[in-house]
Amino acid sequence: MSKKPTEAAAHASRAAASGPPAARGRAPTAAAKPTTPSAGPTDSKAPTATHTRAQGSGAAAPTGTAASGPTAASGPRKDQASDIRVPVGAAAAWVNPLRDTRDRRLPRIAGPSGLVIFGVTGDLSRKKLMPAIYDLANRGLLPPGFSLVGFSRRDWEDQDFAEVVHEAVKQHARTPFREEVWQQLSEGMRFVPGDFDDDTAFKHLRAAVEDLDSSRGTGGNFAFYLSVPPRFFPKVVQQLKKHGLAEGPKGSWRRAVIEKPFGHDLASARELNRIVHEVFDPEQVFRIDHYLGKETVQNILALRFANQMYEPVWNRSYVDHVQITMAEDIGIGGRAGYYDGIGAARDVIQNHLLQLMALTAMEEPIAFDAEALLTEKLKVLKSVRLPEDLGHHTVRAQYTNGWQGGGQVVGYLQEDGIDPRSKTDTYAALRLEIANRRWAGVPFYLRAGKRLGRRVTEIAVVFQRAPHSPFDSTATEELGENAIVIRVQPDEGMTVRFGSKVPGTSMEIRDVTMDFAYGESFTESSPEAYERLILDVLLGDANLFPRPQEVEESWKILDPVEAYWDDHGRPAQYPAGTWGPPQADEMLARDGRSWRRP
Repeated sequence: MSKKPTEAAAHASRAAASGPPAARGRAPTAAAKPTTPSAGPTDSKAPTATHTRAQGSGAAAPTGTAASGPTAASGPRKDQASDIRVPVGAAAAWVNPLRDTRDRRLPRIAGPSGLVIFGVTGDLSRKKLMPAIYDLANRGLLPPGFSLVGFSRRDWEDQDFAEVVHEAVKQHARTPFREEVWQQLSEGMRFVPGDFDDDTAFKHLRAAVEDLDSSRGTGGNFAFYLSVPPRFFPKVVQQLKKHGLAEGPKGSWRRAVIEKPFGHDLASARELNRIVHEVFDPEQVFRIDHYLGKETVQNILALRFANQMYEPVWNRSYVDHVQITMAEDIGIGGRAGYYDGIGAARDVIQNHLLQLMALTAMEEPIAFDAEALLTEKLKVLKSVRLPEDLGHHTVRAQYTNGWQGGGQVVGYLQEDGIDPRSKTDTYAALRLEIANRRWAGVPFYLRAGKRLGRRVTEIAVVFQRAPHSPFDSTATEELGENAIVIRVQPDEGMTVRFGSKVPGTSMEIRDVTMDFAYGESFTESSPEAYERLILDVLLGDANLFPRPQEVEESWKILDPVEAYWDDHGRPAQYPAGTWGPPQADEMLARDGRSWRRP
């Protein structure tokens, strides 16, 4: 009998947490009066502190139970769920007594926090970041008092910024628009106009952060998202330090979020790391590689380490080679200023594709946490060996005019803003090997390009042919190699290719496929990568973010290739709408292989 009240309370807490998103994401009274707990939506956030503490994300108070701001921080509070008086500073150690850690039904919910976006008027912010923030709020994964601050050179008021966010959400959000969620979110929006070297603007930014601290209950917890060109990274972080924004009140956290590219070579990456780490500790810096936020990329780990059937054949004894492809069917658009001088290898291979390779080739980590994943990925990156003859085993190229998508498009050198003498690659392919016991002798072929046949990113693990076949050659004329193909985008899922007998009286064996698609196997649609990554930043979960060591090791792999290309002629050419230059096909033909057609 004594257990019934506890069980009833636990049931009520779980029901509140798992209720409709509107109920979980709407609590204007909590924002206006952070010291007063309220029933319903606020209570549903109680599990937040438990998870936040486990993730080491600082002293984030459980929503609705701990106040933030100057008044609340000045002394102890009385926890209204009991008669025990506890100091506010102990909020980080608060544990929800009603939550069972084995209960997987409750989602990870961010604690009191806010986000400052530098470069908030750019395409990334409009098309990805703002819609992702709304989608998180709509799913009940943000605290009621979540705050969003935009920083840009535009001469806007707060309401102008809110209108821009509103339009971006209406146009690009993944989840349906709901007015009550929008109203809750828009109450915490502020805009600060100014340049990155404008001290007055950063003083206004600090004032806005402090105001939101007291009015919205953010607990002093803010992440600073640098959605700006890489050349501005040092200036922004130095300004944050100068104006006291890099360090929050005692018991709170501050984090910096940096978009790729992380430098343009090893030397610049090291210099950037030095400057950023003078202001933020390494564990406070989150480097965004949005590919790592995709469900299918994370599924590589689930595929390999949660199943027994693949691991025994995931090695040199059975795998012939691995192909990792990232193809785009668009050109550079209006990004000439960024893209020229960077190119496909620096823009995509150095980060996205080398990360995919590391996840595909790594050994099983001892745990699914940032340190364990870093350890195993670094082993792979440190083991990578470049071919001795870079001329025969690397290719760079530029697209020329051609037909694509039913229309004629111009070549790279004719794009607006591109120097006609540019040697920047829009297509890059290279062969790498991993010098360890598991993968010795297995080539990894990486390719990336613009204006290719279609938009697709995939990892194809191609297996060796059977050492002996009892069938005559005519029976297996149309039989290829077995393969496991992990589709990262756009049709997220996985395909297994193997041979099967064709129905009939004769023995004829042909390739068939078994297909898994996220959209058909799960009722819940996959969140956008930026939803997962922004939530992880607010939770302090660094599992899906490259660490500085990974960035530097990746540059060590690519720098010799770029240096070779700089000293050896001009890029090859390929017509827009095709699958790359003939030199890339020749590169694999020398090894007796061919590119897979996605």
